Amino acid sequence: MKKIFGLILAMAIAITMYAQEETTSEVVPGPAITFEESTHDFGDITQGDKVEHTFAFENSGDTPLIITDVRVTCGCTATEWPREPIAPGGEGAITVQFNSAGKKGRQNKVITVISNAVSPLNQVSIVTNVLLKESDTE
Repeated sequence: MKKIFGLILAMAIAITMYAQEETTSEVVPGPAITFEESTHDFGDITQGDKVEHTFAFENSGDTPLIITDVRVTCGCTATEWPREPIAPGGEGAITVQFNSAGKKGRQNKVITVISNAVSPLNQVSIVTNVLLKESDTE
């Protein structure tokens, strides 16, 4: 009986210590950018279409987030982003426009967000399949 009681007591102590470790984990200091989604798929579009998507994010850090640049891989892609600091817990958005003129087939465009975040380079992407206009296929 003493062995069973001792075993139960040891398990209770271990569970209590584990629970305390979980609740006392430290938050990494500094700004952090957390996107709601990392990729957006426009599906099929027709050559010449211009499409747009907004990537929402939150500063999940404990100091202001400052986006210093947003880089694209192609002149067919343009972006708009907040130039003012985003407070801890604050939200923002990066809008991406894609012009499919002169493109065809599967497209994958990567957008690199450069900031003062703990991880200073973050990426989101847009994908689409550009179909030729019906008049171009005849």
